[in-house]
Amino acid sequence: MSEDFQTDSYPSTSIERAYSVGSGITAPATLARMLDITSNGVIVFASTGVVLFSNERAAHMLGVRSLIGRRVDEFMYPAQSLGSQATVATFVPPFATDGSTCSVVARHSNGGDVFLTIRCDEISAPGNNYLLIMEPSSLLAGSGNEQTNELVSELRGANRRLSGVLNIVLETLDWSDVATLFTNVLEQLRDTMEATGTLLYLAESDGLVLRGTTASMETLRVPKYLSLGEGMELHAIAAGKAIRVQLLSPEKEDLRAQNFHMRRVLNEETNETFSISVRALFPFASSILVPVWFAERVIALIVVGWERSRSLRRDDARLLDSVAQYLSVQLMGALTDLRTQHRARLDGFVSSLHDRMSDKDSFTGADVGEMFRSACEQIETRFIPLEVSEDGMLSVYPTNDAHRLIGSLPVQLSELCELSSIDEVAATSLMSTVAGNKLSAWLEDQGVENRGAFVYVGTLAKKNWAYLALRSDEYEPLEDIEIAFLRNVSTTLKDGLASAKARTNDKRIAQALQLGMRNELQKVEGIFADGIYSSATADAFVGGDFYDLIRLPGHRACVILGDVSGHGVEAASVSAAVKTALGAYAWQGLNPARMVRTLNRFLLGFSRLETFATLFVGVIDLARGKLTYCSAGHPPALLVRTGTQTLDVLDVQSGVVGAFEEMSYRDGQVNIGQGDTLLLYTDGVTEARNPEGVFFGERNLQEATLREAMRGSEGMLNRLLETLDRYTARRLEDDVAMVELTFTQIGEQ
Repeated sequence: MSEDFQTDSYPSTSIERAYSVGSGITAPATLARMLDITSNGVIVFASTGVVLFSNERAAHMLGVRSLIGRRVDEFMYPAQSLGSQATVATFVPPFATDGSTCSVVARHSNGGDVFLTIRCDEISAPGNNYLLIMEPSSLLAGSGNEQTNELVSELRGANRRLSGVLNIVLETLDWSDVATLFTNVLEQLRDTMEATGTLLYLAESDGLVLRGTTASMETLRVPKYLSLGEGMELHAIAAGKAIRVQLLSPEKEDLRAQNFHMRRVLNEETNETFSISVRALFPFASSILVPVWFAERVIALIVVGWERSRSLRRDDARLLDSVAQYLSVQLMGALTDLRTQHRARLDGFVSSLHDRMSDKDSFTGADVGEMFRSACEQIETRFIPLEVSEDGMLSVYPTNDAHRLIGSLPVQLSELCELSSIDEVAATSLMSTVAGNKLSAWLEDQGVENRGAFVYVGTLAKKNWAYLALRSDEYEPLEDIEIAFLRNVSTTLKDGLASAKARTNDKRIAQALQLGMRNELQKVEGIFADGIYSSATADAFVGGDFYDLIRLPGHRACVILGDVSGHGVEAASVSAAVKTALGAYAWQGLNPARMVRTLNRFLLGFSRLETFATLFVGVIDLARGKLTYCSAGHPPALLVRTGTQTLDVLDVQSGVVGAFEEMSYRDGQVNIGQGDTLLLYTDGVTEARNPEGVFFGERNLQEATLREAMRGSEGMLNRLLETLDRYTARRLEDDVAMVELTFTQIGEQ
């Protein structure tokens, strides 16, 4: 954009720019721009003396087109020698390089000599390069000492500014830590410009948010948020470049009227004055406002300021424009990173809230309020709960908080949000509706925070919920992602409470089902039977484990132990159906494999969910001393031979029940003797873990079963359960079910 660009109308309220400055600014391009816009001659040379960069002003002083590639000592030598010198192989600067001011003689292309006043200093960046700033000493001819001092001071200032800006460009190349990068840049800008402080504002949809300051600003009041058009930022946006601003002294009329809410400022680029609200003023008497552009829009504003009024140089504003153009890509990346991190943090809170809701079945109104309060703290807002009457009137809910809001709000629910149903969740910014702005003004009159959002949740925990999430107007309005966050939190809480209520109802239904299908072992002559069930958690209401012993004609019996996947109503209902069906099949005289095969077809049509079961079904023929069994995906049963004090593993296995139509099931058969003991168990036994995470396992179970069976049938299962409790330190991770059958009479009776 040309330096004499002017706007013919008041600045637009949009931060979209009508002029493109491009993107992808490179370090060499930025350096060339800086060198060209200064009124001094500037040369950058390497430690070998070879000129790397120079501006047109420097070349013009010596009457050449370019100095790049030449050695400095080819055309410049100490003033004391008053003549050219031969260039030596090893480069030795013909002047001081410590930043002090000195005089040199340079060879002009016309054969004459040019007297120069210079300052040269090493650039504090990799490469041992040097920055030299020069001005013809001929300008001093006939001048007094005061003019000489002024030129030297000017030269020193130019050297410091160019050196500092060059360091910023060089040191920000390939920088990965964005947060540290901009902290360093702000401090370097302050030092380079000898300013009181430097501020960085990032652009949001409707204003500028303070995102960085130099350490020198900690004790000064700095506006944290600027609504677009509230301060001088629009004038910098309209100019399309850095502007110089001076804070003017209060006018007599304002002093007489004690009007201290507005101050006059001067835009030195246009010589126009404007009234600015005191709350939007930077704590500087003199400032340079530097807009940062990316892809035709303003993404940031850099403010360099001085606490005392001073003359601001146009060249300084140009240098800061160069820095802003170079840093635009990094700033855009930082802005994107900030949004991504903010969104990820809020999403993480919603996820943790969901997990918390899943771990609990009942919540009080106080629980709900605390979760809403915690959510508001995540976005640095204050939680104000509201009561909603049946006719939609809103009033402040009485709490222990010490806030000044009392009574009804000046707006109704229907004015703040449109609801298709009373249970719909809504979250809206107060700035987005007429009623919201009315409420915001009322809140301001009440002396409380007035910027934020209204959220309606509906009925939760027997209460109609709505609340305000508020922050002071000193801070920025809520972003879209923060409004969405409040909506997500409210939806998560609402769904979570509904799920908790459903879990409570399921618990009651499942308990009723369990009571209706009590695990029981019928008395069968010739068999001592015992069963035990232990829940993994104290509050478990029903699992899928079940067992049964059914007395059959002909001195026979059918024993069943099953484990249905899942918990709750589905598992309980499937368990009840399986137990009932197997009882019917047993009375039909079917062998175990046939019973399980028929059950598999039944289950595939019975359950709409992916529920399956593992089963042990055994038919005991006491007269013949035979046990015929089908183990369908179930842990192998154990048979203790009392006479020989040995243990057999019943290892004929088939697939699970209720998973696939084409599943093969087969019978196993084993002889049983008088005094033998059969142990059936679910996988919660062998998969029990000790505190180090090691499974109890089949081997430990076999050893414990053989040991306890030798001690007698009475109390055997309790002793096995005690063994498990000791192993797991009383921390079972799954439900445990066991059935023990000891055959006391074998043969014809």
